[in-house]
Amino acid sequence: MSIRPTEINLHKQSRILEIAFEDGACFNLPAEYLRVHSPSAEVQGHGPGQGTLQLGKEDVNIDNLVTVGNYAIQLFFDDNHNTGIYSWETLYDLGKHQEQYWQEYLEKLAQAGHTRREPVVN
Repeated sequence: MSIRPTEINLHKQSRILEIAFEDGACFNLPAEYLRVHSPSAEVQGHGPGQGTLQLGKEDVNIDNLVTVGNYAIQLFFDDNHNTGIYSWETLYDLGKHQEQYWQEYLEKLAQAGHTRREPVVN
């Protein structure tokens, strides 16, 4: 049984995608987080272990989003990335495990010798 969102709000100024689900869960997902975890082949690769670590996405924002059928949204980022289709299940998973996935991303950055800078505040 799939879970569906009841509300989706894009807050461009704060760079947050707010999404509420039928079970009452509500997540505030930063554009940077969504961009570095894009389900696209460009980010995830075409198989296990083929993903590409995303660098320098601190200031990325979402320009637009469109629904894809009854199962997903497509996000259009201002760095011209728009190939990821975020299913409801993917968005729910990203929200539910946000802290864990973010820490794993930061660890991968550190292992690769990169430092994340704080984003510019508008």
